[in-house]
Amino acid sequence: MKPALVVIDLQNGFLNDESRAVVPAILQAIRFFRDRSWPIFATRFRNRAGSGYEKWIGWQRLRTSPEIDLCDEIAELELPVFDKFGYSSFTKEVKEWIGVHAIEELVCCGIATEGCVLKTAVDAFEANLEPIVITDACASHAGRVAHDAGLLVLSRFIGERQLIDVDHLPVRFEE
Repeated sequence: MKPALVVIDLQNGFLNDESRAVVPAILQAIRFFRDRSWPIFATRFRNRAGSGYEKWIGWQRLRTSPEIDLCDEIAELELPVFDKFGYSSFTKEVKEWIGVHAIEELVCCGIATEGCVLKTAVDAFEANLEPIVITDACASHAGRVAHDAGLLVLSRFIGERQLIDVDHLPVRFEE
């Protein structure tokens, strides 16, 4: 299996007291992948005027800098970054990147567990890519209850075995 790590929406506008604590675990996952020369990419959510987020949820954030900017710890790593305008990371460009790199497993971390992480992992599952979610490298800017709800739904949608913590990456990848 050929894995890739996706760092989902680790942006200034999503980092707060409820979510910032995941940054060290995400950096640990990135080091794990870099040490093996495995592919890594990041996504950046951008909210467009007139989007469903605005029309149906009344949410108008993450339109401009500095909210849309990746946090400094991720920006300085100079990862490939793909912009997206919805929950899922499965944009046309990401699908092409996955194909070019012959990815078979997509390891997900980032924000928000119950939104973009969940949708990306489920889309990987439905694209027949093995989804893995690093539970302690995900968070919700809406708090622990939303994060836990996302993990519960993920365990049902993609399987409990697909949820691991960052310290179990070496075990999962049989080192």
